[in-house]
Amino acid sequence: MGITGTIYGINGPIVVVRGNLGFQMNEMVYVGEMRLIGEVIGLTREETTIQVYEETGGLHPGEVVEGAGHAICATLAPGILYNIFDGIERPLEVIAKEHGAFIPRGAQAASLDTERIWQTHITVREGDLVAPGSVIAEVPETQSIVHRVMLPPGMSGEIIRIVPDGGYTISDELAVVRTPDGREASVTMTQKWPIRIPRPVANRHPAERPLVTGQRILDTLFPIAKGGTAALPGGFGTGKTMTQHQLAKWCDADIIIYIGCGERGNEMTNVLEEFGELVDPKSGNLLMDRTTLIANTSNMPVAAREASIYTGITLAEYYRDMGYHVAIMADSTSRWAEALRELSGRLEEMPAEEGFPAYLASRLSAFYERAGYVENLNGSEGSVTIIGAVSPQGGDFSEPVTQNTKRFVRCFLALDKSLAYARHYPAINWLTSYSEYMGDLAPWYGSNVGEDFVHCRNQILNILTTENRLNEIVKLIGSDVLPDDQKLILEVARVIRLGFLQQNAFHAEDTFVPMEKQLRMMEVILHLYERCRALVEMGMPMALLRESDVFEKIIAVKYDVPNREPERFAEYDAMIEAFYQQLMKSNA
Repeated sequence: MGITGTIYGINGPIVVVRGNLGFQMNEMVYVGEMRLIGEVIGLTREETTIQVYEETGGLHPGEVVEGAGHAICATLAPGILYNIFDGIERPLEVIAKEHGAFIPRGAQAASLDTERIWQTHITVREGDLVAPGSVIAEVPETQSIVHRVMLPPGMSGEIIRIVPDGGYTISDELAVVRTPDGREASVTMTQKWPIRIPRPVANRHPAERPLVTGQRILDTLFPIAKGGTAALPGGFGTGKTMTQHQLAKWCDADIIIYIGCGERGNEMTNVLEEFGELVDPKSGNLLMDRTTLIANTSNMPVAAREASIYTGITLAEYYRDMGYHVAIMADSTSRWAEALRELSGRLEEMPAEEGFPAYLASRLSAFYERAGYVENLNGSEGSVTIIGAVSPQGGDFSEPVTQNTKRFVRCFLALDKSLAYARHYPAINWLTSYSEYMGDLAPWYGSNVGEDFVHCRNQILNILTTENRLNEIVKLIGSDVLPDDQKLILEVARVIRLGFLQQNAFHAEDTFVPMEKQLRMMEVILHLYERCRALVEMGMPMALLRESDVFEKIIAVKYDVPNREPERFAEYDAMIEAFYQQLMKSNA
């Protein structure tokens, strides 16, 4: 039994215990007769402050608080994938079977199934020297992912006993290690790791490879690096959740951690239903075979919302340590910040801008800093990519969460409600979004996609920027007074917006687009622009060019050219040349 104390005061999820009883900062505690889970967040000589991760209604002063003797930890072992947890890694399916659809207070359940038998292949032998992170066994966790059982950080030595290959539970002893100080340490499949402490790595690498998503506006204009960070801000109804769903389905990460932090319950239900039915295009297995969901919906206790982000990033780092590339979808960090604000208010801390605590920026930075492309302790390479949705009230990007997030991410994908209401998806505004990764990723694009990829991308952006400037004039005096070369830019920008930036998630050829097709689409659009510009410079009126259906045919390329048949683009190049030659002859 750990250190105990008695409740002195209760203020929502904040519980105060009088006296310095020996609790540690961030220690996990059990509060009251129902043993509600809490965490020590403040220590003085006079009192200990605890945040409780469950509803505190009915608690009263005098009830016992018992310390667990350790920080809140994530349980790391086979069984994480194809599972759904709450914010403190309690398995919701297990709790639902025992207690029904709603989690009762004080519900206790082991994070992972301790009785399930896992077929285990031992990868070390007696006498082998092992270091932190060394892989000692492999377990087929799902049909898509092999779970690599590693030596915990801080443990090293010589293998003196191992078990044969066979079926074992996550708590069975697999090996015994003699450490350098002569002790014998038992190794099982299970590790415990404090959720607020980043797992150690050997080295961090610069961002040099993109996270390929198959979404043209992202891969081409605003790429996200593997191991990078991205913010997805947008008001209500702009498509944050659906954009994250698309990224989760199609990005080339090995494992997806989806955190529903303070979102509506029906959204998480949709995620569960969709992901449970979707077939992974990479392996042909179910997408859930490489996905973990953390559901902390808006009707769950607010303090657990704050912990859910850290639980998710700890699970991601664990799979990164195995050599996997992990993508985290955090939806949404604004709800997490609101939980910080509520707890800060209960603690009577001095509020900063809009009532958020003064440490909001440091908490956000600490979260995003846990992303990265790294060399692990065992020599493998892995990455954690964080894509955080931000829900500014009223779509106001000047509010504190959006502004502070912008300081710590290198890719900013601003969702626009006017685009969303016009049914232009993804509703990412190409004028207010940016990616600082383009310069780092340019060599990869040049060697893996095409040498002129970055040049084409810059031309496309230049046309869109010019269109925006011309639209200011059009609003004042109309488009008829523009010279033909500027009318051409407006027409080609329309082709880019409808034929390239707009993407149909329900069309088999358009929901995911390979990089080669993205490049060929840009080349065809720019080929059309160059030929039309040459005709306009020779005096050809823009009205005559518009009579042809060539612009509409180029818009339809995204549907008409299958992803696996990029050679079909030659037909469109030939069509543009024929169109050009025909008008040249008529002009002569």
